[in-house]
Amino acid sequence: MSEKNNKMMKEYRSDSCGSCECKSKCTRKKNGRVIFRWEHQVILDEMRERVKENMDVVKKRNCMSEHPFGTIKRGFNQGYFLSKGLRKVGGEMGFTMLAYNIRRVINILGVRKLMENMNVG
Repeated sequence: MSEKNNKMMKEYRSDSCGSCECKSKCTRKKNGRVIFRWEHQVILDEMRERVKENMDVVKKRNCMSEHPFGTIKRGFNQGYFLSKGLRKVGGEMGFTMLAYNIRRVINILGVRKLMENMNVG
């Protein structure tokens, strides 16, 4: 195990590279090819297989998740962030999602029903 890009990686080497006829196609390193694989790569591979097996579910999920972002970009004129920095952008996104959710509730329930449920009026 070695660390690369702040991830623990398994390192794979082979002693067979020196006698392999495909070495020139595989690597230019004198000692042969070295392959690094993330310690949790199996999880990503399993997820990739589930996605391939359930493309209909993925397409349905895409349709459901694309709607809010399309509405935010067009309806709220939020095609880009106005602030810089992860914390500030996170706050800006939080306010944008709050506004989206409030508008969604108003569209579904209406203002009167929303106010009744909030015990305001």
